[in-house]
Amino acid sequence: MKARSLLLLRISLGLLIIWWGYDKVANTAHGTKVAEHFYFGILSGAMAIKVLGALQIIIGGLTLVGFKRNIAYPAVLAITVITAVAVWKSIIDPWGLFLEGSNVLFYPSFITAAAAFVLMAFMDEDVITIDK
Repeated sequence: MKARSLLLLRISLGLLIIWWGYDKVANTAHGTKVAEHFYFGILSGAMAIKVLGALQIIIGGLTLVGFKRNIAYPAVLAITVITAVAVWKSIIDPWGLFLEGSNVLFYPSFITAAAAFVLMAFMDEDVITIDK
């Protein structure tokens, strides 16, 4: 049961990172807007967005199949934690009752970061992988 649960967690996180990366590559303007709004404009140039998107697709793919987990899992953890920090208002006050600019749709960023922590913590027990 644990191995299959970790497999499902890994697949879901891997796909999420792939979709985030694909969005950056396919819709660079959206990636630029996100970088400017949530990440203080850091790496918001079109080429930087495309490179970051391509890297996310690779990291997501590695995670999806369970290959190079010692590289992929920390990268997924970093991506999800950075994302959660960027939308901290939505995690603390999802309904915007006292923090302006929050959005309940960003609350799951906290859940995905927690999932990445779980995947890291149980990496040795994640055995349905390519790089056993």
